[in-house]
Amino acid sequence: MALRATIYKVEIEVSDLDRSHFQTASLALARHPSETEERLMVRLLAWALHADERLVFGRGISSDDEATIWLHDLSGNMALWVEVGLPDERVLRRACGRAERVVLYIYGGRTAAQWWERNAHAFERLDNLSVIEVPQATSLAMTRLATRNLRVQATVQDGLVWLTLGEETLSIEPLVRLRGSR
Repeated sequence: MALRATIYKVEIEVSDLDRSHFQTASLALARHPSETEERLMVRLLAWALHADERLVFGRGISSDDEATIWLHDLSGNMALWVEVGLPDERVLRRACGRAERVVLYIYGGRTAAQWWERNAHAFERLDNLSVIEVPQATSLAMTRLATRNLRVQATVQDGLVWLTLGEETLSIEPLVRLRGSR
């Protein structure tokens, strides 16, 4: 018998002062049996940082030809492709060819830093790729606060994120490893 996804219900309020975007949404995040809660919470953070009425989650960890999160513009073109984790360079090159902008969120502390050192040079020529590292202390703190029913408030200002989960507020300063020129 196949293992089933675990569903996390999220009520999220996003106040992105950098983009003047304000949104309240009800999300159902499916955590694949092979996905960690840490990755799930980084996915949620990525969604909050790119919040938009048309932003949707892909099929997940089991699909290589879909983004973790994506956004199509009003004409149907892929405007944004968001990945989470430490993907193969080929996956990112293919995404950069399909979307106007690609944003990768890496996490995992030392493992992420080593992955970045091995791949940074290859990514320099991908002008629509941005790579953002979520500090390990942040991803682990978000994981400790994860429950199957979450109420989240995300405030973004000057590149900083304040994420309130329940009674706790985390101050998050993502590390921009590469900023795409598009």
